[in-house]
Amino acid sequence: MVRAVVLPAVNAPLEVGEIELPEPGPGRVRVRLAAAGVCHSDLSLSNGTLRQPVPAVLGHEGAGTVTAVGEGVTTVSPGDGVVLNWAPSCGTCHFCARLGEPWLCTEANAASGVPYARAGDGRDLYPGLGTAAFAEETVVAERAVLPLPAGVPPIDAALLGCAVLTGYGAVHHSARVRPGESVAVFGVGGVGLAVLQAARIAGAETIVAVDVSPEKEELARGAGASDFLIASDTTAKEIRKLTGGLGADVAVECVGRAETIRAAWSSTRRGGRATVVGIGGKEQKVSFSPLEIFHFARTLSGCVYGNCDPVRDLPVLAEHVRAGRLDLGALVTDRIDLDGVPAAFEAMLAGRGGRTLVVF
Repeated sequence: MVRAVVLPAVNAPLEVGEIELPEPGPGRVRVRLAAAGVCHSDLSLSNGTLRQPVPAVLGHEGAGTVTAVGEGVTTVSPGDGVVLNWAPSCGTCHFCARLGEPWLCTEANAASGVPYARAGDGRDLYPGLGTAAFAEETVVAERAVLPLPAGVPPIDAALLGCAVLTGYGAVHHSARVRPGESVAVFGVGGVGLAVLQAARIAGAETIVAVDVSPEKEELARGAGASDFLIASDTTAKEIRKLTGGLGADVAVECVGRAETIRAAWSSTRRGGRATVVGIGGKEQKVSFSPLEIFHFARTLSGCVYGNCDPVRDLPVLAEHVRAGRLDLGALVTDRIDLDGVPAAFEAMLAGRGGRTLVVF
């Protein structure tokens, strides 16, 4: 038995208790977690914005140590440090094999719909996003673990599994920020802080952070923001003032709300690029007039998992960490145990803090 955080039903309160975790079968790996990040996507799973069979153990941003492997596993062994990969590519579908876009793999989330453990009362449990990291230990498919990069502490490495890959990829793969460009970042949570650091690494000159909370200013400037704005109806106009009257070259939206997406798009210059990382509800709508689409010639694009290939990008991020260009600890504002996860969800709803890290 291991302790875990269970979502018993959509929109139900989280429960902390013991679950029965099986030994790994063929092609499976058992991992003892060192740390797990509390991501807004977990909140989206809990409230039904993203689909997830329940009851489920949430948590998808994690790192730890392999304790056992099933038959046929060849890439890792007991004792190896690993980072969880919540969107492992199959390598054979249209997006993986033909387009070279593994972040859109049709099988990436298949594991989330297959029971992997049992609750104390005997109910089948599903793994949130296929990984179930809000537990002392988890069992995942072999392709859902990546070798822990040398020189990156296991606790900090948990952040690489989602927030940092997403934020870095949004800047370098989706928006393709170039040296000297200006970047506006909407939402200074864990992913937003990673975006700010990635924009600095990319050589952006003016980096504007936008959030509803004035308490985020210190965090934002520490991550690389040159300017900080409190979100308002005039945000786009204020960003234009900070960028010579033109607007930002790039805007990255990390909130997932229709009005924020619209503000991010409006804050960019003619021909600018707006990348949406935040996950919003399907009931929300973003409106544009045909004339403004023609006149401004801006690009609005979605961004899944930072458009990253974790196998390719994790070593790159590790090198940034080792060189001191990427500070993983600067993303974390709270460190908790499993019992603190429900309160961490409340903090996310209230828009407080950066990344909360569950440390085992």
